[in-house]
Amino acid sequence: MRDSVQPLSKGAPRRDPYELPERYKSLGLWRDIMTGRWMLVPSSAFVLMMIPVILWANQWMLIDLGLMGPYKVNPFAWMLFPSHRLPNGLYTKGLCDFVFIAYYIVFWSFVRQFVTLYILRPLGRSLGIKGSKVMRFTEQGYAVFYFGIMGTAGILVMKQLPTWWYKTEHFWLGYPHREMTWRLKTYYLVQAAYWCQQAIILALKIEKPRKDFKELVAHHIVTLWLIGWSYGLSLTYIGVSVFVTMDVSDVFLAFAKCVNYVNEAWSGPPFAVFVCVWTYLRHYLNIKILYSVYTEFEKIPWEERQVFDPLNDKWMVGWMKWQIFAPIFLLQCINLFWYFLICRIMVRIVLFDVAKDDRSDDEDSSEEVKLVGDADKTQ
Repeated sequence: MRDSVQPLSKGAPRRDPYELPERYKSLGLWRDIMTGRWMLVPSSAFVLMMIPVILWANQWMLIDLGLMGPYKVNPFAWMLFPSHRLPNGLYTKGLCDFVFIAYYIVFWSFVRQFVTLYILRPLGRSLGIKGSKVMRFTEQGYAVFYFGIMGTAGILVMKQLPTWWYKTEHFWLGYPHREMTWRLKTYYLVQAAYWCQQAIILALKIEKPRKDFKELVAHHIVTLWLIGWSYGLSLTYIGVSVFVTMDVSDVFLAFAKCVNYVNEAWSGPPFAVFVCVWTYLRHYLNIKILYSVYTEFEKIPWEERQVFDPLNDKWMVGWMKWQIFAPIFLLQCINLFWYFLICRIMVRIVLFDVAKDDRSDDEDSSEEVKLVGDADKTQ
């Protein structure tokens, strides 16, 4: 009797749970560019990021070989380095700053996807995190990475300014502060690029929306408003001060959440430290900045408060005080809403020993859960 032959299974082959989802795989550079997929695919973002670098280096190489005249300006340098340098070595603002910001939107897109997909995602898996928590862990891990770098950079920049540590009268004395050091201008524009890139991520819903999605959208709008206003009005001293309060506190927030994703039992101490840091930076110091706008605005030199002439970079007439006050106040309102959620979590930890982020969704990503479930069945 002939041996019976078992038919092949008609079911689709199981995917490797550690394989990247299809949305993060390139469809070809041109198609990635046309569809905006390059923001999700690190390899495509890297190619776009390197094109200006290669063209910038190529021009200098051609000049060295005598194949091109010694041009004073390499146009690709506007994308890579701060422009509008003054004879005294300081910098001022100008239209080329938009080119710089556009390039660093691509830069942060590559960095974000590379760090989250190829460093933090495997790390989360190795720590035993499963389901949609893996993606949440990568988001918060990237926040620790970015805000750790920029929080430190902000402190170093602020230390060189007369406003160190929140000497608020210097926001206004000697205004306008049009001239910036290389470090200050680079820091400010790189931050602007990051927040523009984050706004695009929010609009495309690359990250799974949380319950406070509307508040997060409002936060991004107000932040971009603050960045644009402060840079355009030569109020970068205030801007740096606000950046530091936001970035440093976000490091502790993101780290506490990462610990919670790994093991809820460990989350108490880092969360307690975070609450203290958040309270001091996002409320005490931000309210101090608000109070300065309200009470010290008149320390701006008298002649600078007499004419409103934007075409000649003169802004600070009396009513502009409220244009500065408004976005900082709105930011504080959003922070107070989040502070309420933080306090509610703190009460749950103290009274019920439950550490759950009120902003997170309870539902797992179906794709992640399915893949992890399949992996568990094969073990």
